[in-house]
Amino acid sequence: MSEKFDVIVIGGGPAGYVCAIRASQLGLKTACIESRETLGGTCLNIGCIPSKSLLNLSESFHKAQNFSKIGIETGDIKLNLPKMMKNKDKAVTILTKGVEFLLKKNKVNYIKGKGSLLGDNKVSIRTKDNQTKTIESKNIIISTGSEAAELPGVKFDEKKILSSTGALSMSKVPKKMIIIGGGYIGLEMGSVWSRLGSEVHVIEYLDHITPGLDKEISNEFMKILKKQKINFHLNTEVKKVLKTENGVTIETNDTQNNKNVFNGDVVLVSVGRKPYTESLNLEKVRIACDEKGRIKVNNKFQTNVKNIYAIGDVINGPMLAHKAEEEGIAVAELIAGQAGHVNYDLIPGVIYTSPEVAYVGKNEEELKKNNINYKVGKFPFMANSRAKAIDQPEGFVKILADYKTDKVLGVHIIGPHAGEMIAEMSVAMEFGASSEDIARTCHAHPTFSEAIKEAALSVDKRQIHS
Repeated sequence: MSEKFDVIVIGGGPAGYVCAIRASQLGLKTACIESRETLGGTCLNIGCIPSKSLLNLSESFHKAQNFSKIGIETGDIKLNLPKMMKNKDKAVTILTKGVEFLLKKNKVNYIKGKGSLLGDNKVSIRTKDNQTKTIESKNIIISTGSEAAELPGVKFDEKKILSSTGALSMSKVPKKMIIIGGGYIGLEMGSVWSRLGSEVHVIEYLDHITPGLDKEISNEFMKILKKQKINFHLNTEVKKVLKTENGVTIETNDTQNNKNVFNGDVVLVSVGRKPYTESLNLEKVRIACDEKGRIKVNNKFQTNVKNIYAIGDVINGPMLAHKAEEEGIAVAELIAGQAGHVNYDLIPGVIYTSPEVAYVGKNEEELKKNNINYKVGKFPFMANSRAKAIDQPEGFVKILADYKTDKVLGVHIIGPHAGEMIAEMSVAMEFGASSEDIARTCHAHPTFSEAIKEAALSVDKRQIHS
């Protein structure tokens, strides 16, 4: 007879392993199935974590090259790329082993293999050595994540035509790197390889980078990246991607119908991600998906098959690890009879370039579209004493507040440590704070976060230091 569980989670990424841990904490007999050799999903293995490691290491390399400007004399600075990659891999290994330990600590049954649905309550698992076994559960949760989207007719080979996976594992610095897509992933990877010595060109179909970001922040972001010698080609459509003996050739058309050709050593195709539902047998159990291949769920994360749920990148919403984790905890609590909940209006986003970009809540374009009257408060890091003292004066904090009630509706930051600073505003907005509340809260001096207080003061045009 097959082993029986209260909850089976298919996928051990941020949504899945967090869900499995919470379900087990709530007294549910839980199994977590993962097809990779290690837990953590795309985020931990080939996404968020290795990319942040390389962003940090490449920034350290760039800073070291400029030490003499601030009075630190050194010898020749050399790049040892294999050693840098080993450092990145070490961080991934430590963290994936850490997740495995957490499953064990919380008494989750961790099963290696590829899971597929056999029915409403049964899951088949195929192991690496082609063995299969079946397990049963009262509840099944799909959390199989996403994969990089390809351009039509353009296949990743991870040597010349790269997804983000290949861009994280190159054995040498390309002389010239072409990036298709001006979104978060492309810009983070472009920043890494630009700092390490590559000539980087970003081709974007729209007239701006980072679609969905507040336009003012997006424009400032592009100005800063241009100063860092990243080249942008906006309003440009990619027509063909061809592999050549020496690299790649990309044929494009711009909005004026000018044809252009870009030659490079490698091309990173960064045009988004798509749900990974391969081999799940969704059709067999008649689970409904939308036109983008995302699994349809109700507000309790149930699919049209009542005891089968879906969370994370396989459903609608931003493809962010922290959003997936929140859904993992919420669905576990709902299954256990508690009131699990995710506030989709307050999911922060961060771009880990230098400077960082972070936001939470609405941007100006969304407020205008919805005819919401609002006030704006801004404060530049150029006027922040901590930022000036350590020579990181680029960017600003922008707070959007309701014109009548003063409730904070959105916060957008481009500047040093923006990804950490946004947490203050996420908490404040969760509790319905006004800009006055932020302005009257004492912030330590000298800190970057003082820029948040000053931006809040600026909503009513009473900032002190600018």
